[in-house]
Amino acid sequence: MQQWIKEVARGKRGSKDLSYEETLSLVSYICEGQATDAQIAAYLVAERMKTESPEELLAFIHGFEQKTDKVTLKHSSSEKIIDFAGPYTGRSQFAATVPVAILLAEQGIPVFLHSSESLPPKYGASLLEIIDKLGVQVSQAPNTIKETIEKTNIGCAWTEKLCPPLGTLRNIRTEIGVRTLLNTAEKLLNISSAKSILLGAFHRTAINKIVPVFQNLTYENIYIVQGVEGSEDLPVHRKSFIYKVTKDTTESFIVNPEDYGLYSEEPEKVKLTASDQVSKIVAILCGDNDQALAYERNQVLFNAGIRYFLFGRCETIEEGVSIANEQLTLKRGMEKLESWRENSGRGLQK
Repeated sequence: MQQWIKEVARGKRGSKDLSYEETLSLVSYICEGQATDAQIAAYLVAERMKTESPEELLAFIHGFEQKTDKVTLKHSSSEKIIDFAGPYTGRSQFAATVPVAILLAEQGIPVFLHSSESLPPKYGASLLEIIDKLGVQVSQAPNTIKETIEKTNIGCAWTEKLCPPLGTLRNIRTEIGVRTLLNTAEKLLNISSAKSILLGAFHRTAINKIVPVFQNLTYENIYIVQGVEGSEDLPVHRKSFIYKVTKDTTESFIVNPEDYGLYSEEPEKVKLTASDQVSKIVAILCGDNDQALAYERNQVLFNAGIRYFLFGRCETIEEGVSIANEQLTLKRGMEKLESWRENSGRGLQK
């Protein structure tokens, strides 16, 4: 480890990127327990200060992927399933991706969510905690996740349970308390072997850095959005960009919630607990039109409409919004949540 730490920790002018092969060897040392906590912490902080290269990030993804138990779906499901890759640091604001995923599943579109317990530096409510409080079993083996997806079109994985080396790094990540390249790598392990992925990045510079990485991953349909808190959830108080990335091209376009009658003033930023999240999600799925939920309901409609459009359910975003609105009005999302609970092995809300 020392030889690699020396390269990345030479200071602002002297630090060097490691090659893909060198980084893959470093990851192997970490995963096999050959690196000490001090060495791992030193490397992660030095790499954070240097900023990782696409080759280094790719090696981390591939290295941890080799240590991950995958969910092996039927071909018909694996071709269609969409990976929603949210930040593992958790959410302080409304996690629209959860009710949106439930709506997509109700329409026959297989979707996959994944997370671990909340991490620094944000310590928001993790998707894992939110989904658990919704009454869904989150600690499942790959075969059980597979069965749940094939029965309900929706599944959730506790990533650290399926990739144990990530779990062993939790204490180190907690103690150093800063974002590292693991924050990106853990989202891209492709546990469900999905061909399609949707993830968020607030700044275009971050997107430009990650695009080359996708050229060497197995995703075919890649969308990166300017989401809230770096998530895959678009807000409804401003315009946002969406990037479509393929093996050969990168293109982008702007979406404006005002064009679909869904603009809402940005709400006061109050950090939501997992219980707060669950209350809002259940109310929206039950068709609640309370004005206090207007922003979050519009956000669900906007994001569902866009995802229906992006992933071929309809020809326009307007049509997608209409589908989502009908689902909420008829409480179909709540019915799907009940089905997800029961088929995951949990029938009662905590």
